[in-house]
This record gives sequence, structure tokens and C-alpha cells, in this order.
Amino acid sequence: MSSILPHGGKLVNREIPSDQRSEYQIRALRLPKIVVNDRVIADLEMIAVGAMSPLDGFMTSADYRSVVDHVHLASGLPWSIPITLAVSDDEASRLKQDEEVALYDRTGRLLAILSIIEKFKYDKTDEARNVYRTTEEKHPGVSALFAQGDWLLGGPITLINRPQHSEFLSYRKDPSEVRRVFQERGWRTVVAFQTRNPIHRAHEYIQKSALEIVDGLLVHPLVGATKGDDVPAHLRMRCYEVLLEKYYPRDRTILSVFPAAMRYAGPREAVFHAIIRKNYGCTHFIVGRDHAGVGNYYGTYDAHHIFADIDKEKLGITPLFFDHAFFCHTCGAMASEKTCPHTADQRVILSGTKVREMLVRGEIPPVEFTRPEVAAVLREAYATAA
Repeated sequence: MSSILPHGGKLVNREIPSDQRSEYQIRALRLPKIVVNDRVIADLEMIAVGAMSPLDGFMTSADYRSVVDHVHLASGLPWSIPITLAVSDDEASRLKQDEEVALYDRTGRLLAILSIIEKFKYDKTDEARNVYRTTEEKHPGVSALFAQGDWLLGGPITLINRPQHSEFLSYRKDPSEVRRVFQERGWRTVVAFQTRNPIHRAHEYIQKSALEIVDGLLVHPLVGATKGDDVPAHLRMRCYEVLLEKYYPRDRTILSVFPAAMRYAGPREAVFHAIIRKNYGCTHFIVGRDHAGVGNYYGTYDAHHIFADIDKEKLGITPLFFDHAFFCHTCGAMASEKTCPHTADQRVILSGTKVREMLVRGEIPPVEFTRPEVAAVLREAYATAA
């Protein structure tokens, strides 16, 4: 079995047993009601199944301030992203501390009950500056932060009904299920790869380099809310399937989806992603260039540098840092800035914009950049959409 304990030592479970669901649904009818957005829904699910252990709900002010200011929970455990439930002035005025509130999605479906321990105001600008390293609303994470309510509700949640999903059902595995697969395969060391993009040759190179030193690889693509111009999750999943089918060892690779929403918090989100994969049972985590970045808000390797400030023992998962990878014509192989001595004109590096332009024109990116099977899936999708 995996040799790593969940963050905090225990995998949290905040989902009620099915035989108690009716009781809680009736109870929720008597409670104040809040409609939550997609990011909160993703957080609810991840808290409930233990992906965000040791959190058992949304942060109270002590944890919130400690995370924003010091990158750890009030207990001293490393944690880098505030997990909060924001409400408007009007909603906050109707709610009291030490009472419960029912959480619904936009369709009116009951999801959970929150036991309010604390209701408090917070400084959005301060959170943006510390977590996202910018207060510009062009940043998608900052934009979402500034658009939400001015009050936060903190306290434990009880998940009554899981969010409804129609895609990737066979790939949706809770941390306990993923850990069970690791145990069945006899994997004691597992490296996780976070992605919100198709896997091209550079990603494949660093994944397989990591796989040389561990028992197994968890390809764990994020399928929660992303920016509008990111490659859609269903298209990315098809790319992962065709790639893993032909180019990866089946007995050493698992594909499972990660239900989180993207924050685009760069270095802070790299730490967050590592901690979450620890809860899934991974012992190692790949951190590449500009991890969870957007625009030009973060330096190329800022997501590497932040780990120097995190207590390694308390973090409990080993980050593996990789430089930018590419195919070098002179080397005749995949390489990185650490291993290749040749000039830029010998390296096959294509921007996302350039690749999209080629796909729209019906062209296939070079095999040095992406596998033909992946290119074919993308070309068909982009040509149809053009």
C-alpha cells in the first residue's frame, strides 16, 4: 500500500451514509438556503471525500488568516489556498453563528448542510496580494475573488447529495478508492502529474523521467472549472486516453480525474496541488515550469522556489522539479535546459497559440512536439469548431 499518510494523519469523511439521507433532506427544508457556485461545489465534494484533509469544512478566521499570511493552517500544517464560502451582505444579515444553513446548486438541488461556527468579514485586496501576487482583475483568480461576497462563513460541512456529474464517471475516484488501487498494485511510491492541458511530448518526457524512480504514475487531470480558452475537459480526456493506451506501461499508470476548480494561483496552487495528491496517496508530485500559472503573473520557476519555504517534514510529499522540456534536433531526443547544451534554433518549442492556429488550419503539429494520435484528436476537434 502507499507509504504516505493523509495530510494531518487521517482521511476526512464528511458524507452521510445513504440510509440517513432522507433524514437530512427533511432537516434541510427548515434551514436558511444559500445557492453556491461551481467552485464552491467542487470544494464541497473534495472536502467531503477527504481530498482536502484535514479540512472538514470551510475555513474559520484563524485558519483563513494563517493561510493568507503564513501559508499554513493555524495548527501549523502547510496549506496555501484559502478554502472559503463567501456570501453577500444580505445573506450574511440573515445568518447567525452557531446555526445551520442548507447549500444548494443553481438547479435547486440540495448538496450539503454547513454548521456555521463563525461569520466574518475579510480583506479581498489583501488575499489577492498574498495568494495571487497581484490585485489586477485581469487575473481570473482575482476576478473571481473580487466578484464574490464580502462575508465568509466558516464551519464543518455535511454532504447530503454529491454533485451530479455526467462525464468521466469511470475515472471519478475518491482518495480512498485511489489509495485502494495503489494497494492492490503493490505501489509504495507514486508520482502524481497535475494537468489542465493535453499531454504533449514535453509532459510525457518529465512523467516518464519521474516514473523511473517510483512504482507508479497517477495522471490526474483537473476537470473542474477553468478559463474559457482552456482546452475543454472532454477533449483533453480523449487525448489522455489515446496517449496512455499506446505509449505508457499499463501496469504502472493510472488515469483518474481531479474534480477541483482552477484558481490560477501559480506557486501557491502548486503547494495546494501537492498536498491534495498526498491525500490521494501519492508520495511524489511533479512541479514543472509555471505550474498553475496564467499570463505573466509568475516567474517561470516561482512554483519551484516556494517549496524552499515549506517545512518538508510537515508537507510530507516530495516535489520533483523539472525544467522546460523540448525536442532537440542536435541531441536527437527529448531534453531540457538542464541537459541540452544546444541553441534555441535546434529546439522544437511551440506556443499554445501557434498550436491552435495549426490545428484550425487542419495541420498536424510536428511529431517532435506531440504524438500523432493526440494531434489527430485535437485537429479533428478544432477543425470542426472552426
